[in-house]
Amino acid sequence: MKRESTETRQAQIKQAVLDIIYADGLKNLSTRNLAKRIGMSEATIFRHFASKQEIVLAIIKDVKHDFIDALKEIAYSKSAPEDKLKLFLCKTVKYLTENKGITMLMFSEASHNNDSELKNILNQIFNSQKNLVCKIFAEGIADEIWDKNIPTENLAMLYMGIPVSLNIELILNNGVFHMDNFCNKMMSLLLKILQV
Repeated sequence: MKRESTETRQAQIKQAVLDIIYADGLKNLSTRNLAKRIGMSEATIFRHFASKQEIVLAIIKDVKHDFIDALKEIAYSKSAPEDKLKLFLCKTVKYLTENKGITMLMFSEASHNNDSELKNILNQIFNSQKNLVCKIFAEGIADEIWDKNIPTENLAMLYMGIPVSLNIELILNNGVFHMDNFCNKMMSLLLKILQV
């Protein structure tokens, strides 16, 4: 049997953490359950990560790298504001749908353990996302496409509720979710708010 690389094993461990949290809840996240889920020993897990907290931090750093960097690319692209907003929204929906459990992990770990490093990273992720969408709104207003009387900061905060409602819907519907339908409904609502 081929031996997996450290990066592959770490990715498997991180994905298994998210799967356990989403399917079984945070209370069932233990190294024993994690080892069982991915078919390796607890000792092997600790060869790849020093602690459960290190796994959580690695997942959250992935969010900053994989998710926030992709959103930055969209926000700073040369596309029209409406196209940017749709891409931004749909990228958010797709990322959270494909990485079920990520939001539950981030917020429950930060609040449960009162971890200042984790809270700081979460704050950066939240503010980055909010500021990037605010930039898109401001561009559309500057281009006179959208209503200049709309306070972009307030709308950005309203936008930040979309990922929350998405996660609630995912949990309540056991992961059965129509991503395109949700994205289109939210986009339609945002455009109605932004209309001149």
